[in-house]
Amino acid sequence: MNVRRLIPVTAVTGAVALGLTALSACSSSDAADGGNGDKLNVTASFYPMQFLAEKIGGEHVAVTSLTKPGVEPHDLELTPRQIGSISDSDYVLYLKGIQPAVDDAIQQSGVKNTVDAATLTTLEDHGSEVGGHDHEGEDGHGHEDEHGHEGEEAHEEHSEGDGHNHGEEGGADPHIWLDPVKYAEVAQGVGKSLEKADPDHAADYKKNTEALVAELGELNTAFETGLKNTATKTFITTHSAFGYLAERYGLTQQGIAGIDPEAEPSPARIQEIHTIAEEEKATTVFFETLASDKTAKTLAKDTGLKTGVLDPLEGITDKSLGADYIEVMESNLAALQKALGAK
Repeated sequence: MNVRRLIPVTAVTGAVALGLTALSACSSSDAADGGNGDKLNVTASFYPMQFLAEKIGGEHVAVTSLTKPGVEPHDLELTPRQIGSISDSDYVLYLKGIQPAVDDAIQQSGVKNTVDAATLTTLEDHGSEVGGHDHEGEDGHGHEDEHGHEGEEAHEEHSEGDGHNHGEEGGADPHIWLDPVKYAEVAQGVGKSLEKADPDHAADYKKNTEALVAELGELNTAFETGLKNTATKTFITTHSAFGYLAERYGLTQQGIAGIDPEAEPSPARIQEIHTIAEEEKATTVFFETLASDKTAKTLAKDTGLKTGVLDPLEGITDKSLGADYIEVMESNLAALQKALGAK
């Protein structure tokens, strides 16, 4: 199996520069025309973008999320009112490849201050299996040195469509927010773009960005420390959203299906998971809060494994194990430590 093919899907520096050039055209007077007093009207595509906008924007922004709590973001269909609200925004923050309906609406909206979070870090190709501590050339930390070899052609090829691969071979994986390091890179880019969009409050955006990046740094340290010594490095999940997290911390994600949460696993893949669970001493099949746990429970019953929740943080509801991104990620860390046998 081709464990991991890394494809740089954006020339980060160029994309950030282009984004900031476009944003610099917006003056603070433009920002104040949105009907929220002097606040910048921000539209966020779904929770991970909303969290960044609220934390970095603080009191200077009024943030609206297109994805309501409890809605599976991948399946989102926009109402005419929501499409209109995008056009009325001063600033739009989204992640291309997660929500095709949102990507289309933003493209047609004419809003000049649009920021695609995928251009603020480097995306990779992930399939059902990601990471690995015992595979040739895989140490779980091979991020930076394997990027930058295929240039813009790879970016063009992998930015088409909805970014989801509906089989098991993988595709440009958009779940960058589940790696605190990549999420911090995105946060820095968002902070810079808000400074350009609303220069009157640039100092506050800069300060808020630094505080959030520090918080994400602490989260990264907690994951590094908490997952350093474990009985197994392999975890099984119904939604292959944790590829970046697995690579960052030297783990192996074994997804029952691919990165599309609605994909049905093939009988061959289920049999493969049985074997992997035995060989790698995996203890737990993880499911998520916004999707059905049926597949996980069936597989767990067949293999004698436990089930647990690993939240891909695509939305916060009253079922979430935490009130915000940081708290839910801490719950994810605790769940992984338990499942992997942290020492």
